[in-house]
Amino acid sequence: MFDMAEVANLSNQQQLHRLLRQLKQSSDLFLGYPVAKDFDYSELYAFLDYPINNLGDPYEDSTYKVQTHDMEREVIDTFAKLFRANPKDYWGYITNGGSESNLYGLYIARELYPKAMVYSSESTHYSVKKNIHLLNIPSIVIRSQENGEIDYEDLESMLRFNRHKPAIILTTFGTTMKEAKDDVARVKGILKKLAIQDHYIHCDAALSGSFGAFIEPHIPFDFQDGADSISISGHKFIGSPIPSGVIVTKRSLRDRIAKGVSYIGTLDTTISGSRNGHSALFLWYAIKKMGLEGLKKRYLHSLEVAQYCKNELLKLGIPAWTNEGAITVVFPKVSENIKEKWQLATEEEVTHVICMPNVTRKQIDEFVSDLAYEMEAAENDPRGCK
Repeated sequence: MFDMAEVANLSNQQQLHRLLRQLKQSSDLFLGYPVAKDFDYSELYAFLDYPINNLGDPYEDSTYKVQTHDMEREVIDTFAKLFRANPKDYWGYITNGGSESNLYGLYIARELYPKAMVYSSESTHYSVKKNIHLLNIPSIVIRSQENGEIDYEDLESMLRFNRHKPAIILTTFGTTMKEAKDDVARVKGILKKLAIQDHYIHCDAALSGSFGAFIEPHIPFDFQDGADSISISGHKFIGSPIPSGVIVTKRSLRDRIAKGVSYIGTLDTTISGSRNGHSALFLWYAIKKMGLEGLKKRYLHSLEVAQYCKNELLKLGIPAWTNEGAITVVFPKVSENIKEKWQLATEEEVTHVICMPNVTRKQIDEFVSDLAYEMEAAENDPRGCK
């Protein structure tokens, strides 16, 4: 981090050079956060000269023309296809990130069922609790299983107790720490068993949704499995210099909340009025450049590196494991030195490495080597390694 007194004496150019150096060093050494960095958007630099603002609904005309709605629609179309949405009944937009995407899913659900109860697991992303508070919806936290997946028995028990209320269920396809995946079809089956007809299922697929269609065997999470809306993050698996998200839902549900705005000559269907048009352009460019086969190849590479990482940790005697189809390797909490150097997310007694597409075997070898060195030092020093 910068020393503020020292920074105050630097010129603007010196501060920028210093910041760039610090960002590069930090970027070279992080394995604990789901952010892909193997992108090259240099072909799009010229577009930074323009105030691209995707005002309003991407599927409606607007009087503001400095926008990338065409690209935004193509991105939504791509993910709607990957999520097996009804070709005649889907809609979406590019958000500022996964938190806004989750907020939108919950917002539609609340408008449909104002007296509903929200159910989410204790492994749900922290933004969900905040969003539930913002929307002022009563909620119940469901237990998680050991692997991070929602406890279906606890969910059924809570739903049965509140059968008289509509149900809004927030499932997760790739939990933050363990990349566990809730089975949407199983959740849908519980609702059917309890005859709860008024319900809405939002799937938070921030990380794993981008490659969910390529996981074998298929883990139920998409529209055909029972979801009413699905959200992903654009800057995680795909990669972008600007955080972004994608929300895909049913057009018939969006129509329930749409309002016309004469000032911009379009419908007000999104949460933020002004939206980052560059994010849509970056995602469109990445998807067009990679294609669906490229996305699948990225996933298979990450899966292979995750398996390699797990095996190397097991060789050291570290009880590492992964959930089915996951690119996240989970293991016991490491020392502060290792945690700080490799920027590893830690929760309670668990640490993880997320093998994003840019992570290589060489990086894993360096990380494992650090662990091995520390373990050897601890064996030779009865006081342990701090």
